Amino acid sequence: MLVAGLVAGCAAPAPVVSASAPASSPIPSRTAGATPKASPAITPGAASPGASASLSPGTAALKQTVESVLKTVVAATPKPAQDELRSQLVSAGIPASAVEVSASKTPTGLDVDAIETAAKLDKDCVIGEIRDGQVSVSVLPVLASGKCFVGDSH
Repeated sequence: MLVAGLVAGCAAPAPVVSASAPASSPIPSRTAGATPKASPAITPGAASPGASASLSPGTAALKQTVESVLKTVVAATPKPAQDELRSQLVSAGIPASAVEVSASKTPTGLDVDAIETAAKLDKDCVIGEIRDGQVSVSVLPVLASGKCFVGDSH
């Protein structure tokens, strides 16, 4: 009986409250043939037109370095190993303490779909991704932990 009461309580839809319209006004309905306007598509890794202008010179240079290194690595090895990526980034002049690289293998030994790298400079993280032999690089803020990645990375 308790289960029936819980199920019945879940079946009723929750009331919709709108702060923009008084309770006595009717809810406007969509007119026939009207189509909602689509919002602009957002491409992962794509920056807004003025985004690169807002980067500090150091971050812009770091972004270019990371992108160059990742493109060079992926040209030789479409699915590079974690240690290979780390050593290439450090060889390019990025301090080892500023580099984070995600795992290149799953716990069961399979290749991951994508491998991520991060290089921290001040309050910016230059994040690079290699997926299906393609490289994308973006800049995000450093996390509250002071790192670029959440969880375990080497």
